[in-house]
Amino acid sequence: MDERTFFYKLGKLVYQIDGVYEQYGRDCKIGSSNLLWILYALNDGKRHSQKQICADWAIPRSTANTIIKDLESKNYITLSQIKGERRELSVALTPLGKEYAESLLSDLYQRESEIYSALEDPEALLVTLQDFAAEMQKTAIKDKGGEIL
Repeated sequence: MDERTFFYKLGKLVYQIDGVYEQYGRDCKIGSSNLLWILYALNDGKRHSQKQICADWAIPRSTANTIIKDLESKNYITLSQIKGERRELSVALTPLGKEYAESLLSDLYQRESEIYSALEDPEALLVTLQDFAAEMQKTAIKDKGGEIL
């Protein structure tokens, strides 16, 4: 297989996987897949900065800000100042938000568990994908001005 065919097939697979999550979000009436990913990120019980969520999940900052403000207005999250950071806030689910996230994500977690248990070597797959993503980021296509497209 040549590199063009490889990346064509890879692109299709990535979008097929993303499409499964997108469909899950629609089926649950979540609306935006970005909301699904933000809830997914926050539901690990840790505090996250909005900046880190955007970087980790490739969500535009303005989109994340809109979603986070909406979640805050519904008392699903709390925002707090990060010590030593002037403009960055920490985001965490409230108990009500945790309940909301679990109600939306529990079925997804079950489906993921079934898939995970069927994989021969999930850790090796993850390492390979992490290495691949890091390499892609290092060699991201840049425009003539040096900016990543």
